[in-house]
Amino acid sequence: MSRIFWDTNLFIYLLEENPKFSKSVMELRRKMIERKDELVTSTMTLAEIQVVPRRAGDLGLAVHYRDTIQRVSRVVSFDGAAADKFAELRVNPAIQPADAIQLSCAAAAGVTIFITNDLRLTRLRIPGIDFVTTMDRLPF
Repeated sequence: MSRIFWDTNLFIYLLEENPKFSKSVMELRRKMIERKDELVTSTMTLAEIQVVPRRAGDLGLAVHYRDTIQRVSRVVSFDGAAADKFAELRVNPAIQPADAIQLSCAAAAGVTIFITNDLRLTRLRIPGIDFVTTMDRLPF
């Protein structure tokens, strides 16, 4: 059993039924359930997932996305421990603030794997996260 953090893009692929990635994300989730892995994300994901529906004026869809994520995952907040990790990460100007928030929340939660499709992030070594990887490079 592992604690696995999903970056926002995985939820977007799944909820918006992305033709290229949604099946892979569904398969990943199925494997995680079989393995009894814990799905973790952050309050940043709850915010980011709502942007496109709200821009389109669809508050109902935005709330549905948010509630779905809260129902299927453990949502960690940007707290004091995450703030300290954020400050450490932002010393590197190449790490964007939104990425630093996600990574710092994941590190503060002590996740095994942080999954994203942002290749830039896979080059980072973050204390508190065993692996940062993309979906196609998962170790299972």
